[in-house]
Amino acid sequence: MIIPIEDAGDPRVADYVQVQEADLVKRRGVFLVEGQTPIRTLVGHSHFGVRSLFLSEKRLGALADVLGALAEETPVYVAPQEVLSEVVGFDFHRGCLAAGTRAEAPPLEAVLEDLVHGPRLVVVLEGIANHDNVGGLFRNAACFGADAVLLDPTCADPLYRKAIRTSLGATLKVPFARLPDWPDSLDRLHGLGFASFALTPNPRAEVLAWGRPLSGLPPRRVLVLGTEGTGLTPQALSACHRWLRIPMAPGADSLNVATASGIAMWAMHPDGR
Repeated sequence: MIIPIEDAGDPRVADYVQVQEADLVKRRGVFLVEGQTPIRTLVGHSHFGVRSLFLSEKRLGALADVLGALAEETPVYVAPQEVLSEVVGFDFHRGCLAAGTRAEAPPLEAVLEDLVHGPRLVVVLEGIANHDNVGGLFRNAACFGADAVLLDPTCADPLYRKAIRTSLGATLKVPFARLPDWPDSLDRLHGLGFASFALTPNPRAEVLAWGRPLSGLPPRRVLVLGTEGTGLTPQALSACHRWLRIPMAPGADSLNVATASGIAMWAMHPDGR
């Protein structure tokens, strides 16, 4: 349902007012998606509800396929570029936004139910508070076929606009849940037959070989990743079965956590991808 918007004060586009104010947006019970690829993921490859779309006039044709996939009653607000920018609070060149329904994150039990059988790769995040890193980690998880991402209570919100954008929409399709009692909750995964692998620069860790995936690993694996500054906490390291590290050139300090995660996920995917 295409609805023209000519006034930035139109109450019908209230979900999109001042989108950089993350707390304000969250209180409205919505999350916002920007960019064509993430919007396509929201509409076609996620379980989240779509409240509306807000497009500049120039983007209407480029997203014709998305409009065709929407429920007939879903409003698609269309405005001149200058009106859209005034609503969102900055000069928004992408010209396309969507509002999704923010439901409660699925409980850990609901995600674990889908991980009971077969080879699995689960990614666990501790202390990743940067939205760009969370988005990059989810993007890698989608690319390397991870079955779920589990986050400790201190990690950033995967449904924050910047995390969704950086992930290219992967936070909308890779199952995720919060771990309420970290790191004790790692035992829940151990009880399901998972072996846990901590990625750490600690010199005592096993070294990943250049260009070769790990061999002889159990089929059910958990990759545990920590913040770039301090790495995994001693408690998290102690809770993991094995430690892994990525070899680097002499004098190099560390890799960005999202970059490091991609290397490790490739090396330990159950299918060897």
